Amino acid sequence: MLFSECQIDTATEVLKSISHPIRLKILCFLLEGEKNVGEIEQKFGSTISNISQHLTVLRKADIISRRKDANFMFYSLKDKNIIALMETMKKLFCQ
Repeated sequence: MLFSECQIDTATEVLKSISHPIRLKILCFLLEGEKNVGEIEQKFGSTISNISQHLTVLRKADIISRRKDANFMFYSLKDKNIIALMETMKKLFCQ
């Protein structure tokens, strides 16, 4: 079965976006549920600036969503396909 050009473009964009180690870690962390930037920063010991840059890449690739509550920005995995992909990767590579 061949993929359409649109499907190839979408898959390529997603895979490029998650290929950085910190972004992959963030996505695995978000499998547990919605997190704010401070929780993500604390979990990975990076700066808020660095984490925010990675979150921006993931958001622009339409992989995560964000919502603001008071002074906090919360992030979560955006759709069931990304969740399934991350769960499969976790099962294959993290067991």
